[in-house]
Amino acid sequence: MLIKEYNTLWIKQFKDIKFELQSALIGLEYTIEHIGSTSVPNLASKAIIDIDIIHQSNSEFGMIKSRLLEIGYFHNGNQGIEEREVFKRNGIIKNSILDNVAHHLYVCPIHSLALKRHILFRDALRNNKFAKKEYQKIKYELARKANQNRKVYAELKEQNVNNFIDKLIGIKNKNNECAMPHDKSPNKNKL
Repeated sequence: MLIKEYNTLWIKQFKDIKFELQSALIGLEYTIEHIGSTSVPNLASKAIIDIDIIHQSNSEFGMIKSRLLEIGYFHNGNQGIEEREVFKRNGIIKNSILDNVAHHLYVCPIHSLALKRHILFRDALRNNKFAKKEYQKIKYELARKANQNRKVYAELKEQNVNNFIDKLIGIKNKNNECAMPHDKSPNKNKL
């Protein structure tokens, strides 16, 4: 199955990757955030850890990029999303964690709209049970429509999820519709 039930192992995997990245980035100024569905407790997801490295300036980006290249990543450009640089493993320089834990690695400046969207969406899902449940239903339905094909799923998700995200994080669309209803339950999960 493409979408897996939530697994607490994802938090450990993020921490393991973060440790490897921090070891490579010693002396630089940055922060590292666990984003995406694997960062949301009790949300089913593809078992791929999404990570943002956040920097303050372009000069820091150059140094971060250089260090990532040294530990076996290659820079894959922004893949059409401004201020969100994608890094992938190069298969040449080996690392037992970085090569064996599926992950997406992004490097973003602190002012990046893509970064803001990542953080707002993650936090909204963490704090809104209704939205988390709705998003999970969407993901399972798209995986079914994609016949569990990862590439088709990614295309369907790109076509169908942006409006949901915009509503959840309060970005107005052309019809001036905004945020989804907030979960009013007294025991919201706060992390």
